[in-house]
Amino acid sequence: MAIGKYSRVDGRRSSGYCSTVTVVAFVALCLVGVWMMTSSSVVPEKSGDVSQESNNEVKEQTEVKEQVSETDNSSSRQFEDNPGDLPEDATKEDSNVSSEDSSNLPEKQEEKLQENSVDNSSEDANTEEADKKKEDEGSKTENLESNADTTDSNKEDSGDTSSKESDSDESEKKNESDDDKKSDSDENEKKTDNSDETTDTRIEEKVEQSDNKESDGSSSEKSTNEVYPSGAQSELLSESTTQTGSFSTQAAESKHEKEAHESSKQYKWKLCNVTAGPDFIPCLDNWKAVRSLRSTKHYEHRERHCPEEPPTCLVSLPEGYKRPVEWPKSRDKIWYYNVPHTKLAEVKGHQNWVKVTGEYLTFPGGGTQFKHGALHYIDFIQESVPDIAWGKRTRVILDVGCGVASFGGFLFERDVLAMSLAPKDEHEAQVQFALERGIPAISAVMGTKRLPFPGRVFDAVHCARCRVPWHVEGGKLLLELNRVLRPGGFFVWSATPVYQKLPEDVEIWNAMKALTKALCWELVSINKDQLNGVGVAVYKKPLSNECYEKRSKNEPPLCGDSDDPDAAWNVKLQACMHKVPSSSSERGSKLPGQWPARLTKVPYWLSSSQVGVYGKPAPEDFTDDYEHWKRVVSKSYLNGIGIQWSNVRNVMDMKSVYGGFAAALRDLNIWVMNVVSIDSPDTLPIIYERGLFGIYHDWCESFSTYPRSYDLLHADHLFSKVKKRCSLASLVAEVDRILRPEGKLIVRDTVEIIDELESMVKSMKWEVRMTYSKDNEGMLCVQKSKWRPKEVETLKYAIL
Repeated sequence: MAIGKYSRVDGRRSSGYCSTVTVVAFVALCLVGVWMMTSSSVVPEKSGDVSQESNNEVKEQTEVKEQVSETDNSSSRQFEDNPGDLPEDATKEDSNVSSEDSSNLPEKQEEKLQENSVDNSSEDANTEEADKKKEDEGSKTENLESNADTTDSNKEDSGDTSSKESDSDESEKKNESDDDKKSDSDENEKKTDNSDETTDTRIEEKVEQSDNKESDGSSSEKSTNEVYPSGAQSELLSESTTQTGSFSTQAAESKHEKEAHESSKQYKWKLCNVTAGPDFIPCLDNWKAVRSLRSTKHYEHRERHCPEEPPTCLVSLPEGYKRPVEWPKSRDKIWYYNVPHTKLAEVKGHQNWVKVTGEYLTFPGGGTQFKHGALHYIDFIQESVPDIAWGKRTRVILDVGCGVASFGGFLFERDVLAMSLAPKDEHEAQVQFALERGIPAISAVMGTKRLPFPGRVFDAVHCARCRVPWHVEGGKLLLELNRVLRPGGFFVWSATPVYQKLPEDVEIWNAMKALTKALCWELVSINKDQLNGVGVAVYKKPLSNECYEKRSKNEPPLCGDSDDPDAAWNVKLQACMHKVPSSSSERGSKLPGQWPARLTKVPYWLSSSQVGVYGKPAPEDFTDDYEHWKRVVSKSYLNGIGIQWSNVRNVMDMKSVYGGFAAALRDLNIWVMNVVSIDSPDTLPIIYERGLFGIYHDWCESFSTYPRSYDLLHADHLFSKVKKRCSLASLVAEVDRILRPEGKLIVRDTVEIIDELESMVKSMKWEVRMTYSKDNEGMLCVQKSKWRPKEVETLKYAIL
């Protein structure tokens, strides 16, 4: 019966009290009927017709009330839960709350009708029924079982009292408002009473609605809602998007679903037919552009040559592909069939780079210069130059000619981030091996253009037998390292000219000695590692311009004042040297704080007179961004969207601002590639200053990485921005290319973009794990599948 179920929803009322209320309602109805029959009121001639019309009105009002009740019960929860998409404990709580709410809706409507009838009676009737309450209590209890008859009586009474429709409507609206408030209050109290059965994390997530009010309304970069509720509180549906405002009809929902399916059919994906096959990188495998090059002596054929139109086809999977081995085991071994290349193992196997071991490729931790292990080599450098202070003073480094990146892989144990860099296919799949192992790396070359990094950002640059001709053409390549190396930073050079006496090595050493002296680099150490039999020279870049001013010759020349050291995207290399900033308020005039304090500290060169990305003073902007992402990560991403973070290692923030997202994830065993779009505010130097790393990129082009490089991609209002400049389908195809199968994509953007992306990823058979929207802002979390299309598209420019 309605009484028992209502008492279960409203925890503050006892069953006895509910019985009393029902009895009072019934007595009132009887008295109203008697009063109407004995009154001198004139009964309309067509009472039956009026009654029928009133009955129809009551039905319509009941339907409206059901919609209102559903809206109120949902409150901020605009989606049903999907048990397969949420954590087990969250799913249990969501299903219980949802089932109780849905099962009690009809009973609540009866209660509301009864209460409305009581309110519509006169004060005299209320007084009289109060006097007779005790006498009729016994007989009325029996009649509780015939609530259907009571409802019919309510309808007849409504028909007989049609002359009071105006007053009744106002009263009903008031009662609905009161009941709505009670329903919200009851729901909140119920959740509070059950707090002992939920986790502390879920309790924090419940506070999220109030946190949303703190978002910066003037920001065009942030979403309207700072933090979206997690799965436990939002009851998110994994297969459809929400409608803001009141709930729609079933017909409208069905129509919307059909339209979504229809729209998904328009995306007809094809498989890329290219020479590189599963390893296709569009901007590095453009053989048509490579064949038209006039020269390759500066490694022009390894530089980026993007096709005029980015591809919209999908890259194939290697046969036998498996989910990658999890970190830290992946540092030592990966599945052979994920990167089925053996040439490097054959050529470099004796140097402990990589070996084939059954169904695995194994990495003993060695390299050309540290055959007996990277950790010994790392410690040897620290002993030679104590000031290098791995993981404290030296936090972010550039490893040029990284090989399979074992050096960078083992530096994680010293709290150091290494941006490993090597040209594609210089040694077969070396960068691909690194990424599959869970080590940061990009495919790039020092050729004719600047590296895609700002000036003065790396704490150290490392080169172990990288065979880069640093001294040629006026030292142009070494001057590029000078550009990206921060003042006071170290250049660690481990190569044969340091310790071998062959004529070629001696010639190179003498040339490097003269060049580094002209650059005012100080040789702080030159030692030989007896275990590995190699020598290491360590140089230090000056912190002032004093040495530059004392040079007898202006060679290499100083760059002009108009030459911006931070300009890096498609800028040609210049054989000139940038001065060290002299003002104490300029970036690079002094070293950043030690790690990890520098992560959260506002950079000294950000002043309150500068306007930040979100329109506030820059220091305040920086702090607010970090607090924002801390809330998002802790209250939503870590527990609320069904991501198993132990399976996540390689992460990319596709539109980073201050690096707040990466900073909020610092306690996890992951690394984050922060990407700053070339048409966004240049905040990449700030990211490096806080001990993180990143890269410039144009998302209308392919990223310089192998397919299946990343476990998780995060995009905050990127797609809506890119759509204004280039094809959204090509960006989705690029996301599919660089994301690993079973990898996750999290998108925060406008509702229109979320709807469009949802249709596109569904057409690729991706699993929609969660959608959420509010105030025209939405969030989408999806998981990539292994599905590949059957139809093929041949890219002629990528065929050898």
